[in-house]
Amino acid sequence: MNKLKIVNDPIYGFITIPSELIFDIIEHRYFQRLRRVSQMGLSHLVYPGAQHTRFQHAIGCIFLMQKAITVLKFKGIEITKDEEEAVTIAILLHDIGHGAFSHALEHSIVNEISHEEISLKFMEVLNEEFDGKLNLAIRIFKGAYKKKFLNQLISSQLDMDRLDYLKRDSFYTGVAEGNVNSERLITMLNVVNDALVIEEKGIYSVEKFILARRLMYWQVYLHKTGLVAENMLVKILKRAKELISKGIKVPASIALSFFLNNKITTKNFDLETLELFSELDDFDVMAAIKTWQKHDDFVLSYLSKGIIQRKLPKIILKNIELSDTEKDKIKAKVLEKFKISIEELPYLIMEGKVSNHAYSLNKPINIIQKNGDLCDLVSVTDNLNLQALTKPVVKYFIAFPK
Repeated sequence: MNKLKIVNDPIYGFITIPSELIFDIIEHRYFQRLRRVSQMGLSHLVYPGAQHTRFQHAIGCIFLMQKAITVLKFKGIEITKDEEEAVTIAILLHDIGHGAFSHALEHSIVNEISHEEISLKFMEVLNEEFDGKLNLAIRIFKGAYKKKFLNQLISSQLDMDRLDYLKRDSFYTGVAEGNVNSERLITMLNVVNDALVIEEKGIYSVEKFILARRLMYWQVYLHKTGLVAENMLVKILKRAKELISKGIKVPASIALSFFLNNKITTKNFDLETLELFSELDDFDVMAAIKTWQKHDDFVLSYLSKGIIQRKLPKIILKNIELSDTEKDKIKAKVLEKFKISIEELPYLIMEGKVSNHAYSLNKPINIIQKNGDLCDLVSVTDNLNLQALTKPVVKYFIAFPK
């Protein structure tokens, strides 16, 4: 059987699957689940085109990783065949631990364990199935391999993950501000002292990349309508979990029922849990929410109808938090209108804060100048906006029924 397949991608055109092992990993049911996990959660309620999946993103990352390896090898950086395959496997599997609707599951029914930790658990099980062929990929993914720059290609402020999701999310949402020149950025990559750097002539492309990331966060990832929809989804799952804990029947698929019935943490996330997690995707959650519209519990029914029928609460997003007096007025109106208990109020009134940190000085993007000197991007840029972006911007929100 020919395993060196070609995938036609709307962003990059034809993507070649570089090895038989990578093809077999893509064919595995764990990875195929990503076809049923949306890349952007409920953002399609704001941007109807944002229907793409984690599967598409992971395949796109392979393409960019192959480009990066080719560029670095051309510049004399030693990367062996085994390292090449391993770093490609690591980027392919970097998001395999994402749950249904991506981040919503992490904040509701799978507690105290991140998607990165779950990704690692998947990789370890796959490694056993593939007779240890993922050993090197796991070491690179964990940052435990001697060549640290390989890990930076997967996880840093300028990695293949970010380069793909910005370009892909920009394409599918139609928000042109996020469209980064990934090819130009990759062409400017180099390695100095075992660390990824950008050549000086690529500085403007990096500036554009950071600004694009900031704009995508405010316009797309932290868009107030998307924010309220995701918070509703978190509240729905928490309400279902609470009802079940009180002995009230809440119908759901086998996989979803398991996570609603049990508290899942790092300590008890065993092989059985991983297997059930691999069967849980967006379809389970959306099918359950459709059913829950007719549930006897008012809160669960009301929130479920809100998601399915896109009847979303009003949201106020501001630079300063509302005063307690203003919040109390909102709470009093909601209590009066819906005749719910004080305990149920947090399900209908959602509040919190979001932050956008476009560029962190903790893990800087280093620029190599023509004279060979290394310096942080902020110290060489003449873009004052970029210096401002090193400080996180925090906004506060409150959402309540219209």
